Amino acid sequence: MRLTDIIGNFPYRIALAGGWIDQPFVSKHNPAPPGSMVVISIEPAFPWMDRCGIASSTRRVALERWGRLPKGNPKQLVQELYEAENKGKTDPSGSQDMIGLIYPGVCRLDYDGGFFPCHIESNNDPKIARWIEKIIHVLPVAPRPDGYSPLGVKNPDPAWIQRLGQTGKDCFNAILARNVKRLGKSLNDCMACWETILPHTVRHPAIKTDLVAILKWHQSKYDGAMYSGCGGGYLFIASEDPVPGTFTVKVRIAK
Repeated sequence: MRLTDIIGNFPYRIALAGGWIDQPFVSKHNPAPPGSMVVISIEPAFPWMDRCGIASSTRRVALERWGRLPKGNPKQLVQELYEAENKGKTDPSGSQDMIGLIYPGVCRLDYDGGFFPCHIESNNDPKIARWIEKIIHVLPVAPRPDGYSPLGVKNPDPAWIQRLGQTGKDCFNAILARNVKRLGKSLNDCMACWETILPHTVRHPAIKTDLVAILKWHQSKYDGAMYSGCGGGYLFIASEDPVPGTFTVKVRIAK
C-alpha cells in the first residue's frame, strides 16, 4: 500500500507572501492594482494537518470530485473546483486555494479586485524547485481553534493593502533570484500587513498559543518567517541553515 492510498493522490499547496490579496474585500482597496501573492504546489509525501491554512478542505472537495488531479485546462479546472467548494457560501474561500492545488510549480497570482487573478505567472524550473526545498522549513505550531474567525476586525487601509500586494511580487522575484534574504523579508513584511489589516489573524480570544511571540522569535533568528494561514497552522521559515523541529517539502513541477 502506498501512502497516497490513505491520504489521497492529490497535491497539497502552500501559500507564501501576499495572502488575503486574493479576496475582493481586500484587493478592491488596493490603490495600485494588481497586488500579488505566491502559491507553491506540493507533492503528497505526508499528511498535513487540517485547519492550518494549507487548503485541506479544498483538497478534500477535489478528491471527492475527481479522485486524483485530472488532465485538462488548469484554468477551467480551477473554476470548476471553485464553484464546487463555494456553492452556497456567504464567505467564499479564495481562488488561490484551487490554483495552488492544480497549477504545478511556483505561481505568482495577480489580483485586481476580482475573485480570480487577472494574470498567473508560473515557474517550473527544477533548479528553483530544489532551492525552495532547501530554503523553506516548516514548523508545526497549532491548528486554528474551533469558533475562530479572522474577520472580526478589518482595517482596509489602502497603503497597507498596496504593501501586502507588493510582498507577493517581492516574494516571487526573490525565489526566481534564489535570494533567501529577500525572500525572508517578503515573509516578514506580509505578516506585518496581516497584523495591521486583519489583526485577528494572529491575536484572538480563541487562540491560546502565543503566535506573535513564536513568530517574532523565529524572525529574529532566521531570514524570515510567516504563518501558513490565519490563526496559526504551520510556520514557514526561510533559512539556509537547519531549523530545529522543522521539515521540508517536495515541490511538484510540470512533467
